[in-house]
Amino acid sequence: MSEYSMYHALGQGEQLDPNDPNRTSQPAPPQFQPPVAQQQYQQYGSPAPQGQQYYGSPPPTAPMGGAPPATSPGFAPAGESLASQMAGMSLDGQNTIRRKKKDRHAFHTVEAPAGSSQAYNGIPPAGTSTTAFLNADPSVTSGGQFMHPPASPNVFASPPASNSPYNPAAASQFPAPVNAPYNPASPASPAEFAARGGQPLNPAFAPNASGGFVSPEEIPSVPASRDMPQQYYFSNVYPTFERHVPPPASISYVAFDQGNSSPKHARLTLNNIPASADGLKGTGLPLGLVLQPLAPLQAGEQEIPVLDFGDQGPPRCHRCRAYINPFMMFRSGGSKFVCNLCTYPNETPSEYFCATNPQGVRVDRDQRPELTKGTVEFLVPKEYWTREPVGLNWLFLIDVTQEAFNKGFLEAFCEGILSALYATEGQETEDNEEPKRHIPPGAKVGFATYDKDIHFYNCNPALEQAQMLIMPDIEDPFVPLSEGLFVDPYESKSIITSLLTRLPALFSDIKNPEPALLPALGASLAALEKTGGKVVCSLSALPTWGPGRLFMRDDGKYPGGEIDKKLFTTEHPGWRKTAEKMVAAGVGIDFFLAAPSGGYLDIATIGHVSSTTGGETFYYPNFIAGRDNAKLSQEIKHTVTRETGYQALMKVRCSNGLQISSYHGNFIQHTFGADLEFGVIDADKAIGVSFGYDGKLDAKLDAHFQSALLYTTASGQRRVRCCNVIASVSDQARGCLKFIDQDAVYTLLAKEAATKLSTSSSTLKDIRSTLTEKTIDILANYRKNFASQPHPPGQLVMPEMLKELAMYVLGLIKCRAFKGGNETSDRRVHELRMLMSMGAGELSLYLYPRMIPLHNLNPEDGFADEKTGHLKLPPSIRTSFSNVEPGGVYLVDNGQQCLLWFHSQTSPNLLVDLFGEGKDTLNSLDPYNSSLPVLETHLNAQVRNIVEFLRSLRGSKALTIQLARQGIDGAEYEFARMLVEDRNNEAQSYVDWLVHIHKGVQLEMAGQKRKDVSSEGTSLTSSFTGLRPSYW
Repeated sequence: MSEYSMYHALGQGEQLDPNDPNRTSQPAPPQFQPPVAQQQYQQYGSPAPQGQQYYGSPPPTAPMGGAPPATSPGFAPAGESLASQMAGMSLDGQNTIRRKKKDRHAFHTVEAPAGSSQAYNGIPPAGTSTTAFLNADPSVTSGGQFMHPPASPNVFASPPASNSPYNPAAASQFPAPVNAPYNPASPASPAEFAARGGQPLNPAFAPNASGGFVSPEEIPSVPASRDMPQQYYFSNVYPTFERHVPPPASISYVAFDQGNSSPKHARLTLNNIPASADGLKGTGLPLGLVLQPLAPLQAGEQEIPVLDFGDQGPPRCHRCRAYINPFMMFRSGGSKFVCNLCTYPNETPSEYFCATNPQGVRVDRDQRPELTKGTVEFLVPKEYWTREPVGLNWLFLIDVTQEAFNKGFLEAFCEGILSALYATEGQETEDNEEPKRHIPPGAKVGFATYDKDIHFYNCNPALEQAQMLIMPDIEDPFVPLSEGLFVDPYESKSIITSLLTRLPALFSDIKNPEPALLPALGASLAALEKTGGKVVCSLSALPTWGPGRLFMRDDGKYPGGEIDKKLFTTEHPGWRKTAEKMVAAGVGIDFFLAAPSGGYLDIATIGHVSSTTGGETFYYPNFIAGRDNAKLSQEIKHTVTRETGYQALMKVRCSNGLQISSYHGNFIQHTFGADLEFGVIDADKAIGVSFGYDGKLDAKLDAHFQSALLYTTASGQRRVRCCNVIASVSDQARGCLKFIDQDAVYTLLAKEAATKLSTSSSTLKDIRSTLTEKTIDILANYRKNFASQPHPPGQLVMPEMLKELAMYVLGLIKCRAFKGGNETSDRRVHELRMLMSMGAGELSLYLYPRMIPLHNLNPEDGFADEKTGHLKLPPSIRTSFSNVEPGGVYLVDNGQQCLLWFHSQTSPNLLVDLFGEGKDTLNSLDPYNSSLPVLETHLNAQVRNIVEFLRSLRGSKALTIQLARQGIDGAEYEFARMLVEDRNNEAQSYVDWLVHIHKGVQLEMAGQKRKDVSSEGTSLTSSFTGLRPSYW
């Protein structure tokens, strides 16, 4: 890649070549390993284990014959001698550590031991020698094929400080041992060994096929791949130009924009691109970009600069129309600038001219954000307008039918609107005594309700109370108001508050059972046609009245087991036409859908309008007023307050030699190559872009990508948001594998699969087979083309940067959109469209939930770290029931819902600490609790702080807690579904899946034609009984 100093003044410190990841100026430090937390709470009804203190229990007596204290894994003390620090290196000629090129890869033996079908219960088989198995350090056991491997190649330009707990330069999650192996004086018996409660260190590799088994703990761990970088980025920023592989998408980090866009806005699947199509084909990976142009910023990140170039507009390339960016080069003393995308030399506009220094860098470069920042916004002149831009008009369209009133959805929705528009008590004013605004100045709101008729409300501040105007003509709806429909919510606060408070009582006696939704959408479009805007609509029953009425299409009976593809789309011309008209008028819509007792709503048809216009669907499959009010209220507030633009167009440009092959997301594209059109676009929406080759790239030059989003802000300004991304080019595809962004790869695969399912004739089974084939191709191509030497066939070889890809693809196959078995069409279609619009961070959690044990927190967990000031987050664990302890309490969050699961033997002391006096049994807890009470207990404060931190990582869905008590709540089935490493969701467990993938790789390597490699077949793993964790 081009040197940092070429674009950014003179670099300081050691100049490292970013194209050579193996070059580093210092050894990589050992990696952070979270210490094992002691269990604080006693399992209900069981004696306390020795050595642990519990609430309400006497201090334990000292055990007979003390065992040596376990040292927490970490770094060698500063005072240790050189000899003691090198003791683990076995320099005496015995157990010599072999370091080979192949040790840079992750090997996982996935073949069963010969002749063994006995279940593994933690106790080694009879006859196993004590010293060889029970007490020796596993990293230096003789006879194993792999000793501890060296740290992975340095993939960054400058290593971080050596005292950091996590070094992204050594991104391997399996650390090499530092201290000498510990050999106890009295070896443990097999039973004692199995009963030990300590947490074993994860060795890098599984044993070889001739002498071992696959342990679920030894295969790549997603929680470890998240927790260690999170510790590092709590105390370090991510420089976007110096580091070429971004942090994991699901963690919290501060990005420092150095001219390359933050990964929060743009992620490339490969940050080092093969020069030719053959090179890319050899990797099996997709080349693409995941864009989230309006992504929210984190505290500590610089605001996106907004630049005004007056009536001339921002400087652009005359040939390809790319916008000025940090990678355009100035020549001829500054009188010409060369486009970095198409290499065309352009005359510099006279008003933009500035002299250059002898190195060819503009003198005013540091004062020009468009030449130093990767993401900028340009205010644009009138030729970019289609109409006079005004502030965003919000129209709240409220369902007032009998079903909405009966289930409390109408009242909850009105309360949610009030909390979204107005600050709560104690937060009424800002520093200058002005009322605190949740929507920007210039934005206005309007209200309409509908059942069989449509009712508009005049909220003019001059009136004493709102006036209702009924429009009974739903065949040809119109807007009966010229003024007073859209008002400033703060000028008309008393009228709006009174209206929304009285609405449920107003319609309590009318109770029309059938809503006329399509005419209501037509009337909303008529109200917003001249200005554009956004509709927020509630619905709680199948719209069976008037034009565009819908019918019960899904009866739950699927002959052949597969759902009919017709149920995934809408065939109603009226709904399609309305959606297209909305996009043309710059109008988008968000739906809040509450299914009647989980009944059918035809989301395929209704949600088509929101997905086409760039909006979103919030779906409550079983809305319960007491439990779900907080979630509904927070999601309405998030919808209104997040950054939202409307009447948007998007264009993506790339370097010569590359071309765009497809787009994936929620938008309209009339012809291929045309701009993408959005009615609205907000901070949570992401678009996938796939690229192909139309020539060969020059390895001496970089590849460049630029996305430009033209939109009107909520405050009424017409702007272009530009995101610029750079990638190096390599003739050798082998070098590209060190710069893979795993999150971008599976995000693009998910969006491609969702697009294929909704636009082609492929069935769900075809999609699952395609995802499996793709995973096998990536791993087989790596082994075939890039593995440094032959490996035994019993090993599954994975690229270092794609170790967790197989787990994420398995999560994708298990998600409701693609899973086998019975699933209602509403749930499937809702989650399918969610995949289309999700960003990488939200998708990462959706595919692999975060699971945190709460019963054994350290005292300092959940509070600010004294050194960094950030929350000290407890380590998460693998999502498998085999990791669930008796008496345990677990917080499981998948970005859409957050469950608090209680084992049936949970300690009463823990329940009292968490929920207060009198709540000492599971049955005494309120199942409709959606948040924790504020108590003064230590545990309560810890858990509330952890929940608040997880809330800051959320996408569009609000975080409220739902209780799942073992053997009591139905939500326990959802908890079981989230344990994606187990065998569930009509698919295999993680271990079985890796075995299955490995067989496919072996067949590919042997040149045999693979049969249908779908994820349903499990005959291959019949002998792997011992690998399977406990199931429900």
